[in-house]
Amino acid sequence: MYASIVFLPLIGALIAGWLSLSHRDRAAELVTVICLLTSLLFSVIAFAQVGIGGQPVTIDLARWIVSGDFEAMWRLRFDTLTVVMLIVVTGVSSMVHLYSIGYMSHDNARARFMAYLSLFTFAMLMLVTADNLVQLFFGWEGVGVASYLLIGFWYKKDSAHTAAMKAFVVNRVGDFGFALGILAVYQIFGSVQFDEIFANAGAAADTKITFLGSSLPALEVAGILLFIGAMGKSAQLGLHTWLPDAMEGPTPVSALIHAATMVTAGVFMVCRLSPMLEFAPLSLDIITIVGALTAIFAATVGFTQFDIKRVIAYSTCSQLGYMFFAAGVSAYPAAMFHLTTHAFFKALLFLGAGSVIHAMSNEQDLRNMGGIWKKIPFTYMMMWIGSLALAGFPFFAGFYSKDMILEAAFAAHTPVGMLAFWLGCAAAFLTAFYSWRLLIMAFHGKPRASAEVMSHVHESPLVMTVPLFVLSIGAIFSGWLGYELFVGHDMARFWGDSILILPEHHAMEHAHHVPTWVKLLPVILAGSGVILAVLCYAVWTGLPGAAARTLRPIHAFFFNKWYFDELYDLIFVRPAVRIGAFLWQRGDRDTIDGFGPDGLSSLVLRVSSAAARLQSGFVFHYAFAMLIGVVVLLSWYYLRFGGM
Repeated sequence: MYASIVFLPLIGALIAGWLSLSHRDRAAELVTVICLLTSLLFSVIAFAQVGIGGQPVTIDLARWIVSGDFEAMWRLRFDTLTVVMLIVVTGVSSMVHLYSIGYMSHDNARARFMAYLSLFTFAMLMLVTADNLVQLFFGWEGVGVASYLLIGFWYKKDSAHTAAMKAFVVNRVGDFGFALGILAVYQIFGSVQFDEIFANAGAAADTKITFLGSSLPALEVAGILLFIGAMGKSAQLGLHTWLPDAMEGPTPVSALIHAATMVTAGVFMVCRLSPMLEFAPLSLDIITIVGALTAIFAATVGFTQFDIKRVIAYSTCSQLGYMFFAAGVSAYPAAMFHLTTHAFFKALLFLGAGSVIHAMSNEQDLRNMGGIWKKIPFTYMMMWIGSLALAGFPFFAGFYSKDMILEAAFAAHTPVGMLAFWLGCAAAFLTAFYSWRLLIMAFHGKPRASAEVMSHVHESPLVMTVPLFVLSIGAIFSGWLGYELFVGHDMARFWGDSILILPEHHAMEHAHHVPTWVKLLPVILAGSGVILAVLCYAVWTGLPGAAARTLRPIHAFFFNKWYFDELYDLIFVRPAVRIGAFLWQRGDRDTIDGFGPDGLSSLVLRVSSAAARLQSGFVFHYAFAMLIGVVVLLSWYYLRFGGM
């Protein structure tokens, strides 16, 4: 059963790929959905046995890599951390598969799309069930390849192709750091197996490693390098630029990437490596700072955007920042708790946005929407639920997990923890503001679309609304149901040995005893953000435009995403293009081709052209040439042998 959880999506992908050759789209949709729903059922059973029952399972599949002293097994690891991710991945992915049947109904390559979705899911499952760093890296790269295929699925669009390439390249930057981190870990421990690494992490705390000519704390170097990999995959500040552009893919892809796969891989990896990172305090501080800055950065950008999917995308980036700074203050259970609740309400928001786009004839600009809530009431209600959960309103999923993260950051009683707390509170205010800005602009006010578009606005079919309803249940109840297990009194028993927190790192313990104002502040800020959004976009509708004009430099800074793309274009892209053009023109074209195939072919052409001119067609010319040849031959013979 356990192995089938991982391999059923792969089987579905292979069958769907084969069916795509004969354009049997319906059959491919049925096969992939059945495989994912079966995998979800088995994941629920695994969660009950491993997570609730406390019975970890390990399955040996094969000896994978053996080279000298290096050995990496292909082994599936099912502990609490794994089964939580199994629920998240298979749960969201199965709903996305089902939703895609309706959303992609007019596409001519539905079978290929479903094959890519299932392949993506398989790669993520390989990642979360890995028992060593090499196997994890295999799933890590598999997720990257599948994301390239999905983001660029509509490859005839230049924007989609560019976005896919951008995601691929930026993630390779992070993956280079990840690969170096794996090498550093092997240098320190002589193994890449998690059990051996975790058992010897404490003894290696004082170990030094030579890096770039300097003797540095080994675990700190390894931890920072591995976190660089997580920064790329989870779109943290500096390596985040690919995430908004990934919206060029179909909406189900956006939901899967942002809710359950890819971007959550970095958070999972950091939590998985908690037994090692706990002995690398500098690495944890860096994770906290980067996470906190990401949370506020994405929030400031999100409230200035107009593309409905990009607004939600930046909210993902911001929420991932929360998860990382939670892990940075050693509140790994809180990070995983928010990862789980976030998966449900973020998938709900993206699929709800997809229903809006579907209803509005593929329109994504909020400025061209409005006045549609009565025409698509179910989608409207689902977007409300997702937004309430995202903003962290009481009794919705995000309230329990986000507030626990902020309380843990405060309870850490460290400078970086306090920085994360206050930046997280500011991000909570902005999150509520742009969530209700989206709701008001998309559903309320006067219709801003054309009469033709408005005449075709309709609710999504049942195959698209059922996944929304299922995800809404998770967005409402997952926080309340999971609180005691994930971060409450049962936390230690539930997580078992899958997460390690040293006794001196007391953020999780003290988070339950913070002052009342710390508990109330995020809720007050969220409510204030909602009120301000209503005033700006429903009451005084001219206020946002006036504020943007008055604060033009600040607004432009936020609207242009802090100019990261322009900065990277100046520092990296343009020099790389110039170097590439020089190497192509002078190296490839002028040197290699000039003296190689092009030069040789040109020489042959010139020689043959000259020889062709000797072919005059006159017999006396040929007789004269033969005479000259005979004279030359006889002269050579005489000079060579005449003296003998």
